[in-house]
Amino acid sequence: MKKEILYSFSSYLRNEFKIEGYRFGKQGDLAEPAACIVGSMRGNEYQQLFICSLLVKRLKELEAEGAIVGENQILVVPCVNNFSMNVRMKYWVSDNSDINRQFPGNFDGDTTSRLAAHLLDKTKGFRYGIHFPSFYRKGDFIPHVRMPSTGKESVSLANLFGLPYVVTSKHRNYDKTTLNYNWQINGTDAFSVYSGATGNLDEPLAKQAVSSVLRFLTRMGILKNNCHNGYIASIIEEEDMVQVRTKAAGFFRRFAGVNEEVQRGQMLGEILDPYEGNRLAEVRSNVNGIVFYAANQPTILENATAFQIIKKLHE
Repeated sequence: MKKEILYSFSSYLRNEFKIEGYRFGKQGDLAEPAACIVGSMRGNEYQQLFICSLLVKRLKELEAEGAIVGENQILVVPCVNNFSMNVRMKYWVSDNSDINRQFPGNFDGDTTSRLAAHLLDKTKGFRYGIHFPSFYRKGDFIPHVRMPSTGKESVSLANLFGLPYVVTSKHRNYDKTTLNYNWQINGTDAFSVYSGATGNLDEPLAKQAVSSVLRFLTRMGILKNNCHNGYIASIIEEEDMVQVRTKAAGFFRRFAGVNEEVQRGQMLGEILDPYEGNRLAEVRSNVNGIVFYAANQPTILENATAFQIIKKLHE
């Protein structure tokens, strides 16, 4: 293993900022850039950093066992935004900008644009790119693999992670500003692995994410590692999932959790008056299916998505 600084800059307010990477396998010009894995880019992505720490630990062991095949090299970048993480801010500390909305970046631009440019420069050219992002909704969800729609995405490769679901979605304008999109258009097969947690540490889910990455690397011939088969993934489109929205604002009591099978008309939760405690509205499923996402905040707004349900086929 070789630890190195991929990018750094000095700051008059705090210590030097550094993006550090860990290279496993073959080193030097003869190395074959096989897989790059990036963890947290936002300051609240503790779980994503935790996953990378477990992955670095396991890859050290596998490297010592001679399990990295041939000239392959694996690069792990655990954290891109430790400044924000240290002060518990989600986005960049000085201007509240999101690094994962700055790609491909600009070497002469604002700070986050420069960070994006240098990170992409150091990580493009790998055969496979894996990012651990945070889910765009606060709540619980089923671990899954997600891919941006660029015309170059590979659902068959995403299946090899062995997670329960592979989620595809139609192209959105901001996709072009993400790391995975820019990896893909530069020839890297890119995947987003969502582990089911963000602002807290969930060790079982983190270990599942590590296993999924090691499984993928093994199946692609980068590692020699004994691993179980995992799931045969179901392919679903984001747009085909059914949103269950609230009819009132207030305290949210949830009766159903993720991965639960629910029936049309089943009460999934209720909204309570925060002052008087009486029920303001019921939250009922409008389809038969499996709960993919469930809000977990104590309060919720009117017309907010409380649940996302994978609709049963042939209903």
